Amino acid sequence: MSLDYFLDRLVNFFTSLRLTVVCLALALVLVFWGTIAQVDLGLYKAQNEYFRSFLIYWGPKGASWRIPVFPGGYFIGGVLLINLIASQLRRFSFAASKIGLWMVHVGLILLLLGQLLTDLLSRESTLHLREGEARNYSEVEREAELAVIDTTDPDADRVVAISQGVLAAQKSIGPGDLPFTVRVKRFFANSQVADRPADAALPPAATQGTGRRAIVNELPHVTDMDHRDVPSAVVELETPQGSLGTWLVSEYIDDPQTFTWNNRTYALALRPLRNYKPYSIQLLKFRHDVYPGTDIPKNFSSRILLQRPQTREKREVLIYMNNPLRYAGETYYQSGFDPDNRGTILQVVHNPSWLTPYLSCVLVGVGLVVQFATHLLGFAFKRRTA
Repeated sequence: MSLDYFLDRLVNFFTSLRLTVVCLALALVLVFWGTIAQVDLGLYKAQNEYFRSFLIYWGPKGASWRIPVFPGGYFIGGVLLINLIASQLRRFSFAASKIGLWMVHVGLILLLLGQLLTDLLSRESTLHLREGEARNYSEVEREAELAVIDTTDPDADRVVAISQGVLAAQKSIGPGDLPFTVRVKRFFANSQVADRPADAALPPAATQGTGRRAIVNELPHVTDMDHRDVPSAVVELETPQGSLGTWLVSEYIDDPQTFTWNNRTYALALRPLRNYKPYSIQLLKFRHDVYPGTDIPKNFSSRILLQRPQTREKREVLIYMNNPLRYAGETYYQSGFDPDNRGTILQVVHNPSWLTPYLSCVLVGVGLVVQFATHLLGFAFKRRTA
């Protein structure tokens, strides 16, 4: 078999209309299957296993092995993208009569690329504010970080953050930017921290701080929308002069645990991952309006004060349903509020490719109109000539 023959067969395969139909059929099955799977797996896990993967794996319950049984979203989308590009380059010529088809195909290609870029580049976080409160960061609810905070300077804190992925690897971190080494003894992806009874047989979770009076239990991983994992870890702080003991850090512990070493004061806190910004947002007023005589929401909105010291920007913005704030590459949506109507929850979305779907739809729509108009005008001209 010659190389030319092999290449010709390969080009014919990727430009085949049958491949397009097969990919679309597989995509329909994948969407249906993935939607049903959300009932048991939850939204986030179903997205990762079905749509943000190349292959879908299956194995008996309780087994340690799994085998691929179906192509995932990345695989189907990637093959369909190659099919669209290859068939466009092979079949359609650069002619005036084909402009509409070119626009339609380019729009479809951009739509697939835009979805891929959204999966790879977009980030979601939340900004929870009480009236009068201001923050310059948003938080990622399903990812944590261990913050080692040097609070010695009363004017500014020095913070070193260790990601959840590094903690889960249970390795030693430091010293580097840290003044001491943080050795991860145990990490719990999901856990429950409780007070240790005085007559408990189990030893305390740690030798210092809150851990001396607490125990920690590991819980199964949760994936549904209404609950989330609460991570915890037991870490040991090691200095050149010796160990500072073990510490229990957890999102269950509200206040940072403080200690002093080498004439400096430090604090430890396991908290949601923070995305800091060069500007701050302050909640001035939150409103939750309902229809008279009912509890049906009519409108809920947040009036915020946006301040950016570097540019001396200071302005008020009203955020409400279907009217988000787009600023500095991020979009702030009104997503929730506190039960006492004195606090707001804003969904913060960073998506560099957010314009791609709009451009794709415009290209596809205009391309269909142009293609239809071209054939209609050609038919009308031929009929008048006849």
